[in-house]
Amino acid sequence: MRHIISILIENEAGALSRVVGLFSARAYNIESLTVAPTEDASLSRITIVAIGTDRIIEQITKQLNKLIDVVKLLDLSEGPHIEREMVLIKVKSTTMGQREDIKRLADIFRGHIIDVTASTYTIELTGSGRKVDSFIEALSEHKILETVRSGVSGIARGDKVLHA
Repeated sequence: MRHIISILIENEAGALSRVVGLFSARAYNIESLTVAPTEDASLSRITIVAIGTDRIIEQITKQLNKLIDVVKLLDLSEGPHIEREMVLIKVKSTTMGQREDIKRLADIFRGHIIDVTASTYTIELTGSGRKVDSFIEALSEHKILETVRSGVSGIARGDKVLHA
């Protein structure tokens, strides 16, 4: 099962490596990892996407909770949540037909062309992982030069919050 683990952690040197170390010590792969400061400058939020059994994820979350740097942890997959990912895609576009098709696809997926050169378009798109995957698949007939994905960011719906 796919789990999205959101961790509130003290913003200190080495804290991220200790969290990631728990996964690597168990030879467990992280599918996606995002880290950013929160509204409190002393805290950062880590969002980890991992695929595994409930038992393995439970074991890892228990170990994470024991880390001194971890303030609070929430498995977003256990309840209703919102998740988004951003992608930047650079596509070769040299003919008018290619440019029109790429623009049409970007519009359909509600993406934005953020850079245009004589031979490329760079498109920004935000949405669920499925939407990003579908957009990349739709562009497959074009020459994709470069793809950069942000990884998943997630937040619980409703009154459930992750704060100190």
